[in-house]
Amino acid sequence: MKKQPNFLFIITDQHRADHLGCYGNTLVKTPHIDSLAATGTRWDKFFVANPICMPNRASIMTGRMCSVHGARHNGIPLSKDQTTFVELLKDAGYTTGLIGKSHLQSFTGLPATNTFEAEDGKVQPSTHLRDAFKNNRHSKDYDLEVKGEWNTPLATRIEGDFYGFEHVEVAADHADLAGGDYLLWAKSQRPDFEQLVGPDNALKTNRSSAPQAWRTSVPEELYSTHWIAERSKQWLSEQADADKPFFLQMSFPDPHHPFTPPGKYWDMYNPDDIELPQSFNKGTLAPIVAMREAMQAGTDARDNQNPFAVTEEEARTITALTYGMITMIDDAIGRVLATLEELNLKDDTIVIFTSDHGDYMGDHGLMLKLLLHYQGLIRVPFIWSDAGSDVNAMVDRGLSSSIDIAATILAKAGIQTFNGMQGRDLLNTEAPDSIIIEEDSQRTMTGFDRPQRVRTMVTQRYRMSLRQGESWNELYDLANDPSELANLYDEPGARPLRNELTEAMLKRLIELQDKSPLPAYRA
Repeated sequence: MKKQPNFLFIITDQHRADHLGCYGNTLVKTPHIDSLAATGTRWDKFFVANPICMPNRASIMTGRMCSVHGARHNGIPLSKDQTTFVELLKDAGYTTGLIGKSHLQSFTGLPATNTFEAEDGKVQPSTHLRDAFKNNRHSKDYDLEVKGEWNTPLATRIEGDFYGFEHVEVAADHADLAGGDYLLWAKSQRPDFEQLVGPDNALKTNRSSAPQAWRTSVPEELYSTHWIAERSKQWLSEQADADKPFFLQMSFPDPHHPFTPPGKYWDMYNPDDIELPQSFNKGTLAPIVAMREAMQAGTDARDNQNPFAVTEEEARTITALTYGMITMIDDAIGRVLATLEELNLKDDTIVIFTSDHGDYMGDHGLMLKLLLHYQGLIRVPFIWSDAGSDVNAMVDRGLSSSIDIAATILAKAGIQTFNGMQGRDLLNTEAPDSIIIEEDSQRTMTGFDRPQRVRTMVTQRYRMSLRQGESWNELYDLANDPSELANLYDEPGARPLRNELTEAMLKRLIELQDKSPLPAYRA
């Protein structure tokens, strides 16, 4: 292997750990991803820093918690003042590329959910002084991924790199609604492409209906998953004879909702074969009960980004469609891995696989993400396959986090991390006793009367979640209650444990306080 290895970093979207064969799923077909685990290391207790797309992707890029880098929720872009590990790779001589979903900036173009509120009788600060940060990410530099305004390739609208990526071809949004550079390409192939997408243009199907699920008219060869694989193959072929090492992030928008696997992947899995989670419809927390009642009353729209309750039939249908999306991704990954081998790049390239967060996917009768930090939402796959290593089919059971990805890649490339990076090198350091997960929601959702601020700590045995302004919190014994059904937080007998975990959580939060910037005084 070269002194500095190449990296192929594969990331999916809203993909929980147990939706892979190598993580114990016996139904979904993922032979190519499983092959990475068979030729490398699979982390069994890998958790997100935040269970939402933009903040966790920003944490992956920076190796820092959301409360530190500031991108706390969707709609808050990653500041260009934050250093990314890709910039360090580029600085050290790597060729860098991103093909697929970025989501380091907003792509909906929707108005902000939280705005500066003027108080009567007080002098209002000037616009540039209304936030703690003067560079408050409201300029055109942070509108580059807005889907509705994407009329020219992203590469033509930037000067220099994009968060460290020299080459960018981006798919914004999800499923058959994906846009961005991908949509420009799709319309170049089929001028009527936009007449194929969305529920109004869907094909007829005998499959049971479910929220946000339709049989797309987009053929497999024009679907975003296929495009990402083909563009990645092309980019890799251009690096085959180069002297410089490369880093390619191949980022799939699926299996995120809406649930629209194309072609043969639509009915690849039979909903009748889907086994529902043991916790299905057993949730007793007030928000879960409220979501279930809203579903039964027909008062929950269930057509947006908010979590919602589902029937058994809907849960099986959505899970089957999700499996179809995952298998399509796996097939695409297989073609890219074959290209690495054909180009004689396999032995010099480390392949990494992960996801930005999970999905309830029927846990406690819910779908999607946000608000409740059950294992299906916060535990994601992480696989490291190094052809130059003797490691095969190893399982690491130490606690690990999305913030660790940056430090691990940099360490393997022989590059020192920057001051303030909070993650650790997964290959050469001891696992911590706990992992912290943050969430700061921006809007009120079904079952809640206010936006939620949640901090979760996961240890080898327990998960505890504390909330601002609520009268209830959560504590689960994952060893004896893996489905997280028995909330111990207010149990009198669990009070000593609760106190012990609260102290451990506080110490871990102190440890994660920012150590940047460096002092300005002279030594």
